[in-house]
Amino acid sequence: MTPRTARRALPRRRRLPLRPLLAFLVLLATLAMLMLHGYVHNEILADHRVRPEAPSERVPAKITDGGPVIDTRGGRTDSLRVPERRIVLTFDDGPDPTWTPQVLDALKRNHARATFFVTGTMTSRYPELVRRMVDEGHEVGLHTFNHPDLSYQSKRRVDWELSQGQLALVGAAGIRSSLFRPPYSSFASAMDDRSWPVSEYVGGRGYLIVLNDRDSEDWRRPGVEEIIRRATPAKGKGAVVLMHDSGGDRSQTVQAIDTLLPRLQHEGYRFQTLTEALDAPSADTPVTGVGLWTGKAWIALVKAADGLTTGLVVGLAVIGVLVFGRFGLMLLLSAAHARRTRRRGFRWGPAPVTEPATVLVPAYNEAKCIENTVRSLVGGEHPVEVIVVDDGSADGTARIVEGLGLPGVRVVRQHNAGKPAALNRGLANASHDLIVMMDGDTVFEPSTVRELVQPFADPRVGAVAGNAKVGNKDTLIGAWQHIEYVMGFNLDRRMYDVLRCMPTIPGAVGAFRRTALERVGGMSDDTLAEDTDITMALHRDGWRVVYAEKARAWTEAPESVQQLWSQRYRWSYGTMQAIWKHRRAVLERGPSGRFGRVGLPLVALFMVVAPLLAPLIDIFLVYGLVFGPTQKTIASWFAVLAVQAVCAAYAFALDRERLTPLISLPLQQLLYRQLMYVVLLQSWITALTGGRLRWQKLRRKGGVSAPVPAEGALR
Repeated sequence: MTPRTARRALPRRRRLPLRPLLAFLVLLATLAMLMLHGYVHNEILADHRVRPEAPSERVPAKITDGGPVIDTRGGRTDSLRVPERRIVLTFDDGPDPTWTPQVLDALKRNHARATFFVTGTMTSRYPELVRRMVDEGHEVGLHTFNHPDLSYQSKRRVDWELSQGQLALVGAAGIRSSLFRPPYSSFASAMDDRSWPVSEYVGGRGYLIVLNDRDSEDWRRPGVEEIIRRATPAKGKGAVVLMHDSGGDRSQTVQAIDTLLPRLQHEGYRFQTLTEALDAPSADTPVTGVGLWTGKAWIALVKAADGLTTGLVVGLAVIGVLVFGRFGLMLLLSAAHARRTRRRGFRWGPAPVTEPATVLVPAYNEAKCIENTVRSLVGGEHPVEVIVVDDGSADGTARIVEGLGLPGVRVVRQHNAGKPAALNRGLANASHDLIVMMDGDTVFEPSTVRELVQPFADPRVGAVAGNAKVGNKDTLIGAWQHIEYVMGFNLDRRMYDVLRCMPTIPGAVGAFRRTALERVGGMSDDTLAEDTDITMALHRDGWRVVYAEKARAWTEAPESVQQLWSQRYRWSYGTMQAIWKHRRAVLERGPSGRFGRVGLPLVALFMVVAPLLAPLIDIFLVYGLVFGPTQKTIASWFAVLAVQAVCAAYAFALDRERLTPLISLPLQQLLYRQLMYVVLLQSWITALTGGRLRWQKLRRKGGVSAPVPAEGALR
């Protein structure tokens, strides 16, 4: 065996499905961004517990009796006070986009500097405010990342809070800080056996612990004069004053600053940063190199997550409007369609259509289904000529049809060229002006062709959409598709009929006026959705396209997830191709312009954009279930489900279908719908990357047989 032959003998490696993988990665990245957003907005890992007071037996007396600055670095146990006539204004919990700028403006007006203890979450969200603090000469310290009570946390969590806070600070202002104020801290005299070990540990990590000896309690909003009174030190003494620039309405704090600073400056006080007041080197040191770029990358990720989440929230609002708007339109317009077509004496034209029709059956390897299909046609109530176009089948489909010896049935053979070519070949061999098209796996009821051609009594009608039904609905996937066909397709068709912009004549059951087909050039292979393509072309040529609800056809739906994926992928991508092909209609006049400005936007909105945004409902459902508010999330989801159930029940009632399959509707929303999302996302990726999708033939089982006349439905 030669090396080349040996290489040929090796089994071919399966290619990695890049587009499905890319679709999965997009969803995964979206979830990751949502998690990041929840993290920096204190929705994930937030801990709001506050430790009650504990004994202080293990706290050194020099700490409880000392000043507000505690130094436990390098094993020391020192306490520091601010010198006389010096005041360190400190602001916690920021930066806040509303109040921090006002605080900074007030400090600037009064030529004072302060120290801001910022949280990592707020720093990540508003880095420009931290940069302004540093640029205007203020000092910045850490106040943890998520603001938990550290006495409840492990050393690992403490380290995480410190490192994440520093990461945010580096990304925001390019500095690291050695100042730290524990959340929920107070005076040094309030240090207890729970908080002291934390202070020792954090000090051992190189931080100077900053408490306070004047608490303005501005968070209570006690009034401007009360804030000033609490913030004013005893005569001549220095002080570290605690205020807040975030966490609520801080208007009183801003007013207090504008009153307090001039008053105390007049008395000889200087308002400085902490290290200035202690005559020590600055606690903020610049960061360069990899550390700086890591911090900047963190800020960029947070900004991206915030932007994405904002976009998703807007998208959720849009999809909410679209979903409920679509449901409302479907209910109103489908009711109008039913009233019009079901009223006594309704006729499409002056006389019933009795002229014979040609039924085209494109068939490719349909040996298991073709006999049921052909027999359902010759046993119908309307005179027909049946042309089975065998598109290069390798399973003897043509021989089976010829062996039946049924009257009025012809077989036309051709090399495999695809469904559009097979239909055009059949059209060239047709004897009649009315053309009915169906799939090789579909069966008609005896009245289907008769009902399908009646709208042609109106000379303006160029095509008719029939009522496609799922024949194999005994399985769970079949039941889900049955719901989709009845609610999502047939209810839609009633709506589009009234709006005169029917987007698709289903390939399983549709009828055309031959002259209309010839005027638009017949079936095209420009897209993978030739049925949608031809329907849009007929609209643009000025023909009416209507829906005949009584023209029922029973088709074999995919029975496996892989087959369903392949079919819907082709449908979704083909619809996008058709919309793009006919995009010029938006700018044209006459019937083409009407369809372009009414039909195309509706089709794009309801069939491409809305389904793409619909996953947001489930994404926020999962997010709400995990991170809250859980009860409101569940209630909202069930409210949407209830609306869908009402619409589905109405659609089933219009089609005179049993409501039993609707029991599986909640499960359909949780599982089946997710599959459709990923399929549509994959179609978008294929379209945006310029990919091409080949025709995908489904494997049939021949499980759909001729209808039972007594029931008017298929078993």
